[in-house]
Amino acid sequence: MSTVPVSIVFSDPDIGRAELDEIEAILRSEQISAGSDVVAFENAFANYVGRKYAVAVASPTIALMLCLRAWDIQPGDEIILSPYSWWQIGHALSWYGAQPVFGDIDYYSGTLSVKSAEALVTAKTRAIMAGNTKGHPAAWGPLRELATRTGLRLIEDSTEAIGSRYGEQLVGSFGDCTIFGFGQPSPILCGEGAMILTDDTDLASSLRQYRGRAMADRASVSGAARPPMQAEMSNMQAGLGMMQLSRLDGILERRRQIEGFYFEHMKSFEGIKDPYRSPEASEVHWFTYEVHLGTRFSRSSRDAIVNDLRTHGIEAGAYCYPMHMQSYYRERGAPRCPTTERVSDRTLVLPFHPRLTEEEVVFIIDTLKDASVNVGAGAAIYL
Repeated sequence: MSTVPVSIVFSDPDIGRAELDEIEAILRSEQISAGSDVVAFENAFANYVGRKYAVAVASPTIALMLCLRAWDIQPGDEIILSPYSWWQIGHALSWYGAQPVFGDIDYYSGTLSVKSAEALVTAKTRAIMAGNTKGHPAAWGPLRELATRTGLRLIEDSTEAIGSRYGEQLVGSFGDCTIFGFGQPSPILCGEGAMILTDDTDLASSLRQYRGRAMADRASVSGAARPPMQAEMSNMQAGLGMMQLSRLDGILERRRQIEGFYFEHMKSFEGIKDPYRSPEASEVHWFTYEVHLGTRFSRSSRDAIVNDLRTHGIEAGAYCYPMHMQSYYRERGAPRCPTTERVSDRTLVLPFHPRLTEEEVVFIIDTLKDASVNVGAGAAIYL
């Protein structure tokens, strides 16, 4: 095993001189809170994805809550979603009072199964929310057909997939609204914050009114048409986001190099294969570097491997603990999702960020290989 002394973190922001200079300039300006930098970031991000409107807000959770309010979703209305994802956006349903209805995932892509979603549609269903899980695009063609046929809204969670493409289109292009989050480990980091994208003029207008009262309106004596939430993004976050967006191609290319290091050195494992990409996924930029353990592994052996990696200074973990298995949802009668549970029990994620070196990747893989043997299950690893 390599003898590199390490303390290898899961995520390390790619922040350079340009970002630091931009933040300093904003701190020296007359406007630190929401202002012209936010508008510039909104316009640039909408243009990047190819949508008409972008509305910057304080967090992904708030983003979904604002969309639900703008669409007049009522408490108890059902929203179908996958339990296998970064949790933050999905939790907004419970905060808002809508009823999350968990659909199972496709075994290969990890995204919401269209067949499972269709079986869950009832008279109370108001929307389907699908995510581009870990960077792999969901089945947007069939999902759009299902939403149109059933008269449902289609919500796209693209936090995990900036730069990925379904067919010829960038993710973020498919939902009636799309949410991007900008917290770690996203390739675009604003500290926190989110962007809502849409082509619907009325929705964009409502979102802005619910988000907060614009500076130009604060001298007005007229009452607001809608009570605002004070959910704005600050100029500091937006300035950071603009610098990251301007460097996005380079950030994504470096992450692709790290992915290549992992795959090249992982080939010594039994049963290695390329990460799954559906025929429709023309480009995939991974959010995390995920490893699927072979069927001989259990959830407890996966956890033992994670603990072993951490003992050696490597920050690793399970991809997620599925939402439907968390006590809050389980106590409210969430049904089982067998494929989700099977996949999540044997999945772990490794450090993945542009600052990783090839030498560090080799150390991670050597440690992972030894850990998999130590748990007595052999070394079968499936990307």
